[in-house]
Amino acid sequence: MRLVIARCSVDYVGRLKAHLPLATRLLLVKADGSVLVHSDGGSYKPLNWMSPPATLRVASADDSVVEEGVVEQWTVQSAKTDDRLIINIHEHLHDTSHELGLDPGLIKDGVEADLQRLLAEQIETLGPGFSLIRREYFTAIGPVDILARDADGATVAIELKRRGDIDGVEQLTRYLELLNRDPLLAPVRGIFAAQQIKPQAKVLANDRGIDCVTLDYDAMRGVDDSESRLF
Repeated sequence: MRLVIARCSVDYVGRLKAHLPLATRLLLVKADGSVLVHSDGGSYKPLNWMSPPATLRVASADDSVVEEGVVEQWTVQSAKTDDRLIINIHEHLHDTSHELGLDPGLIKDGVEADLQRLLAEQIETLGPGFSLIRREYFTAIGPVDILARDADGATVAIELKRRGDIDGVEQLTRYLELLNRDPLLAPVRGIFAAQQIKPQAKVLANDRGIDCVTLDYDAMRGVDDSESRLF
């Protein structure tokens, strides 16, 4: 992984257009080809990024931008679309690279891991006609718990929690923003599934067009007959 701290401006050009004016930012270049632009705020969400597969070309500034103080220009080109991330660097403050090696991935606690496995096996719990695409669908910002298709063939990203709170909804929102940039998957809608979902999380999810599903863990394991209970 390469970490660069630089004074830079950033433009995203393609299906979407976005501009970040000149400021000091952290640029992350990962081994998978993704490039992420971070500020010293906004938690762990990047200001902008390019998902893999992508290629990074670094070149000296051309005459059209040298007068503006640009010393180096990065062009990150998506391999799937015409989208480009253009980073104009005015000053390098720090530049280092580290070999991180293979990552074993996130190890979930027992119940959350079981929920993921059980829901993948019983995907129609979410509705008739649902089918599984895969568990742990990789993205540049982490794995989506479950990726599925609904009865209409639309892509659905599912985030699973034991107890669903606002942070879980924010996490799913970031996944949806990224997945909807992929023309092979878009449009992608979200489902936030948990054993318990806090009221504030439901409000936020509904406001963002995300469905909420409460899961009965015991019933899914087959140790509790929820239809025979009085309460």
